[in-house]
Amino acid sequence: MNKNGFSRCADIYIGRLREEGRYSTAHVYQNALLSFSKFCGVHSVSFRQVTRDRLRRYEQHLYACGLKPNTISTYMRMLRSIYNRGVELGSAPYVHGLFRDVYTGVDIRQKRALPVSELRRLLYEDPKTDCLRRTQSIAALMFQFCGMSFADLAHLEKSALDCNVLRYNRIKTRTPMSVEVLDTAKEMMNQLRNSQSSRPGCPDYLFSILSGDKKRKDERAYREYQSALRRFNNHLKSLARALHLTSPVTSYTIRHSWATTAKFRGVPIEMISESLGHKSIKTTQIYLKGFELEKRTEANRLNCFYVENCNN
Repeated sequence: MNKNGFSRCADIYIGRLREEGRYSTAHVYQNALLSFSKFCGVHSVSFRQVTRDRLRRYEQHLYACGLKPNTISTYMRMLRSIYNRGVELGSAPYVHGLFRDVYTGVDIRQKRALPVSELRRLLYEDPKTDCLRRTQSIAALMFQFCGMSFADLAHLEKSALDCNVLRYNRIKTRTPMSVEVLDTAKEMMNQLRNSQSSRPGCPDYLFSILSGDKKRKDERAYREYQSALRRFNNHLKSLARALHLTSPVTSYTIRHSWATTAKFRGVPIEMISESLGHKSIKTTQIYLKGFELEKRTEANRLNCFYVENCNN
């Protein structure tokens, strides 16, 4: 058995992801591998070094470093995926319950949705500067396009717009999607529309968020997107401060807020799931778990108040 088999198995898979243009996924795997290798104190990790005890200690180390539960879960799931690939290839021994003692779930307490009053201010109150107005328009389009992710909005191409309907495949899952453009979105679309001509072999983007001067699977295109995402999130924070919001705001907030608002209005979870492009309704249920807890707490509070103040 190759003494550096775990790291080697990871490197091969990360290389394959990059060849497929899946740079974001490759980046997450790379971060998980580097973090675990550093914890083990070696450059290359062997499969023998991946033990239940070491994984428990690694988890404790990540918590001590201040990482959030969902980040820790992501790292553990990446490591588990690499190990399972080694088992499938016959390079690693199967160990029952190897990852049983570490967290690989989703922490629903990390809420991302905004209260509706703050959401209205974020999307509609004038922030007074052109830069923040542009950021607000991007956020509003994401919301009006059924909680579209920033990645999907940034990568929309002109060919996606067909007779007032956007037809595209999600960047993350390749799920086919269709969204009708509301009248309220048209002015913002015109403001953000890309007026540049396309370059041979390069995407002809609908909006002027990405330059469109790099081929789709070029790693430079991924780096440009990451820069655009960081810039958008920084501008969102500035927008939130300018509008005196108290809740944290990121690109994920808009998507989660759309789902929570739809749930509050009584939209069936199946419709919400389809609108978000989730492959599994379980993902949608995770989005809405925090909302469910709030509603149960409110129902409990009202029940207690009713009994406490009942005169009969």
